[in-house]
Amino acid sequence: MTIRPSTLLGATALCAVAGFASAQGTSITIATVNNGDMVRMQQLAPQWEEATGNTINWVVLEENVLRQNVTTDISTGGGQYDVMTIGTYEAPIWANNDWLVSLDEGMADDWNADDLLPAIRGGLSVDGTLYAAPFYGESSMVMYRTDLMEAAGLEMPEAPTWDFIREAAAKMTDRDAEINGICARGKAGWGENMAFLTAMSNSFGARWFDMDWNAQFDSEEWSNTLNFYLDMMEESGPASAANNGFNENLTLFQQGKCGIWIDATVAASFVTNPDDSEVADKVGFALAPDTGLAKRGNWLWAWSLAIPSSSDNQDVAKDFISWATSTSYTELVAENEGWANVPPGTRTSLYENEDYLAAAPFAEMTLQSINSADPQNPSVQEVPYTGVQFVAIPEFAGIASQVGQQFSNALAGNLSAEEALSNAQSITIEEMEAAGY
Repeated sequence: MTIRPSTLLGATALCAVAGFASAQGTSITIATVNNGDMVRMQQLAPQWEEATGNTINWVVLEENVLRQNVTTDISTGGGQYDVMTIGTYEAPIWANNDWLVSLDEGMADDWNADDLLPAIRGGLSVDGTLYAAPFYGESSMVMYRTDLMEAAGLEMPEAPTWDFIREAAAKMTDRDAEINGICARGKAGWGENMAFLTAMSNSFGARWFDMDWNAQFDSEEWSNTLNFYLDMMEESGPASAANNGFNENLTLFQQGKCGIWIDATVAASFVTNPDDSEVADKVGFALAPDTGLAKRGNWLWAWSLAIPSSSDNQDVAKDFISWATSTSYTELVAENEGWANVPPGTRTSLYENEDYLAAAPFAEMTLQSINSADPQNPSVQEVPYTGVQFVAIPEFAGIASQVGQQFSNALAGNLSAEEALSNAQSITIEEMEAAGY
């Protein structure tokens, strides 16, 4: 990934940046995750600094560390940050606690909130008020090596089942060539392995809680989910699977060491970018798998920029967010990196842009995956919560982090599936009783 200096930017891009000029001379601190799109934002941000006269202090962290860091700061009113990168899970919970600044006013005149995809905007709003601006939106889907699929004598369906994925992964595995048939998240974390496994469990008919908030890890559906996952990963997954999250699996896929990778739709631009991926011209896409129960294992998420109420620089923070989540920023990325590499999944206009559709073979599958996720009805069975790969209650992050450790230990061979599920059940019951459910 190469970002050209400002002297090589076109006049259109410079004008777009300058259009967001604000009061000069203010320094803001931004906390963000070390995902590729955010790294690109950091590298392009000097254009905003140059145009406005403001400066940015960056705090760039690994996903689990970022979540812990910003949660501690905002819940204690620490005031360390002016802009935080948060997700669809935190936005409504923190907004209800009056921890976030509304973005319904003070954004750039042409920022256009009405252009945001309804599913993404809805997940970042409370009672119709927007509290975070989506930087990129995502669901999850299947990414696979078309050459390995062909060599296995198989053809990937547009809407595969988990049984097909497991069969294909086994046939694509070549230990001598260091090719793993399947790559999937195993690193412990409520937003790492538990995002994947919770979404997967929905398609197996599992749920976190019944309608009386009783934990469900002792159910047959959860047993089917975890045993299928562990068996598939043992057969065809990487030896280091218990340590692999999004970034680790991305690297493996880009290096040609994964036959199938099921993960965030946002990864599509990175695995098809010839500057980064050794298999860029050999990647196909399909919907997340199901088991025939009318629910697919795909999630709904947006990494978004929000302003904590404790910020003393809210106007400048809104100015930066207006710039970083605007259509002008999208055009800036397109000019530097090509249309295939712009942040996806946030605006309707992007999916009406012929330049983007021509450059991004994954665009239609991404939009279809985002639109098919249903946070109100995530599982086959009725649930008392919203959220596809998470449960939208404050206690979830802490509980799921502990449960994720149990499942990661099972993947590492330190626990059986039955032991991990039993521990998960006990942890969840204890934490939910302590919380008063």
